[in-house]
Amino acid sequence: MPVRQQSSQEKDFFFQWHLTGRCNLACSHCYQEGAPGREADAAAIAKIADAAADTVAAWGQSYGIAFSPAFNVTGGEPLILPGIMDVLTLLKGKGFGVSLLTNGTLVDREKARRLADLLDDVQISVEGPERVHDAIRGQGSLAGAMRGAELLAAAGIPVNLNVTLSRLNIDCIDDVIAMARDAGAQRVGFSRLVPSGRGRDLAREMLSPDEVRDAYARLLGGGAAAAEPAVPIRISTGDPIASALEGAQGDCGAFPYAGCAAGVSGLTILPDGTLLPCRRLPVPIGNALTGSIRRVWAESPVLETLRDRKSYKGRCGACERWAKCRGCRAIAYASSGLSGRADLCADDPQCFL
Repeated sequence: MPVRQQSSQEKDFFFQWHLTGRCNLACSHCYQEGAPGREADAAAIAKIADAAADTVAAWGQSYGIAFSPAFNVTGGEPLILPGIMDVLTLLKGKGFGVSLLTNGTLVDREKARRLADLLDDVQISVEGPERVHDAIRGQGSLAGAMRGAELLAAAGIPVNLNVTLSRLNIDCIDDVIAMARDAGAQRVGFSRLVPSGRGRDLAREMLSPDEVRDAYARLLGGGAAAAEPAVPIRISTGDPIASALEGAQGDCGAFPYAGCAAGVSGLTILPDGTLLPCRRLPVPIGNALTGSIRRVWAESPVLETLRDRKSYKGRCGACERWAKCRGCRAIAYASSGLSGRADLCADDPQCFL
């Protein structure tokens, strides 16, 4: 997930907007399923943007909280859309932070120049060196991604590379950090494989809990190549279980305030307006075109379940770190589905505590 600077007095909230399900690649670990489906037209896009802005403004007025709202705009591949610049202009004009999540292969010099005025940052997915990346994302895709990263960085846009960790690339961490440095990127982020969509066929490639612990300890503890003092590459992850490296700190309570964003600090919007707790958690909770985003956030039984410690099973429910972690709900849901019945509140099978 893109990372932005915010005031300590502001509350971060993001909308991840999948404008299209269409993509020019067919990655083997993609969590999306089925045909691309219907996309919102310009009028519907404007309606959703207005609804999101009104929701955040109403929260601020009702609760006296300053928000730092953002849109992570993605797909499919968002640069497929002819009107993508208009959408980004619209969001920027409403005061949102705007990030673009892309595979990078459709970036050219002119696109990079235009995007420079519209984006706070851009995230490009990279899986490793050519033999690894292209095996996952398609022949020639790494060359296109890195060319896009270089053009965007040269245009002055902060570029983040993001890696989906699995046994396919766990040995390539240093390679990606070196690639980021060469491309002019500022940050490398890491997340875990979710065994849903096409990713179901790669479930056997998921890391063990010990492998996850060792990877994050090395990355976040400064053991990777990014630790070289002269190289300003930052390492990050939005993975909630990475915080378990902090060790025991006493029970954090039953009010979720950090960790997994589902039900706490973000919402996903699909191309047809469908709302999900997270794009990798395919449980519809409403529609931004036919209902109220604010009402969905306040009244959705699914979101209430995700916020309720008593709903959680096994180790996650009993864990003293529940309020600041809760594991990755998408991985827990998908993994429990592989072994029987998908459960929103199942254990995160890769937790190393």
